[in-house]
Amino acid sequence: MTLTLALTHHFPGFTLNAEFQAPPGVTALFGRSGSGKTTIVNAVAGLLTPTTGRITLNDTTLLNTQTNQNLPPHRRRIGYVFQDARLFPHLTVRQNLLYGRWFAPRTQGPTLSHITDLLGITHLLNRRPGALSGGERQRVALGRAILSNPQLLLMDEPLAALDDARKAEILPYLERLRDDLNLPILYVSHSMAEVARLATTIVLLDAGRVTAAGPAADILSDPQTAQSFGLRETGAILQATVAAQDSDDLTRLITPAGPLWLPQINAPTGSTMRLRILAQDIMLSLQRPEGISALNVLPTTISEIQIEGPGALIQLRAGDATLLARITRRSATTLALQPGQKIYAVLKAVSVAQENVGTSA
Repeated sequence: MTLTLALTHHFPGFTLNAEFQAPPGVTALFGRSGSGKTTIVNAVAGLLTPTTGRITLNDTTLLNTQTNQNLPPHRRRIGYVFQDARLFPHLTVRQNLLYGRWFAPRTQGPTLSHITDLLGITHLLNRRPGALSGGERQRVALGRAILSNPQLLLMDEPLAALDDARKAEILPYLERLRDDLNLPILYVSHSMAEVARLATTIVLLDAGRVTAAGPAADILSDPQTAQSFGLRETGAILQATVAAQDSDDLTRLITPAGPLWLPQINAPTGSTMRLRILAQDIMLSLQRPEGISALNVLPTTISEIQIEGPGALIQLRAGDATLLARITRRSATTLALQPGQKIYAVLKAVSVAQENVGTSA
């Protein structure tokens, strides 16, 4: 399933003009507050009719203002998960989940047992929402949306109301959802950690316009998009395979950029992981450094240099992977850095926080 949209909508003092495609996987809408993310999601859901536009889901036209086509929300086969779970307090978890079945078409969809296993909520079936934690409530809300057998899932800041511990609890379940179900997901978030762990596609919005869109790895490692994410949040993502669990509580990973060691990752050998490497955590060296504490030294080639005020963003090609390094402009000048130059990227093992390590299909 692929979502294709092109729409405009006018508010007093603001015009949304957006066009993009959302393929299977997680398409993250990212931008400042007021950039138009929720307006897009509500237009897709049928909760808002844009001034002009066309929205299609594969061969089904959800909206076409030129031909006056506008499917009502209940006929769009779209699941919607909000910031708050919006569960029925008088129903059990099982009853809340089965409520989604009332809206499912008469075609085979995911079973109750499959979804409860996927989301880790089987043991909660007889409880009521008041006896659940915030993370558990959101997982039940997710399950209810999925059991309506939607063709598309909308998630508008689903973790925004949770504390860090609850976010850490629910993120692995969202990864399972992304990897196990062939379902396009439109995901709105202000959290770069969430976007980097979950997104397969990223759409950047600014003042109602799409400024960049494409595969997550490409968008995150592009120096031109760094300002949109914030320099402190800028970084690249690497696919990695767990090669070994060493006796000193380090995990050895194989990546397209070379071997990496990180603090122990709770995953079996052979697991495919997704790492977010922040640009500010990478140091550069003209020669392979010796006698240093950092365990990870990767040979790379400079592909692009972007100077911003006192800083410089350096895009690096490492094997089949792309990394970003953020250093001072003075350092870039002192090292006489230039595109095409061979250089070593140095990363401390402890620099990569657990929240920046996720699973990947």
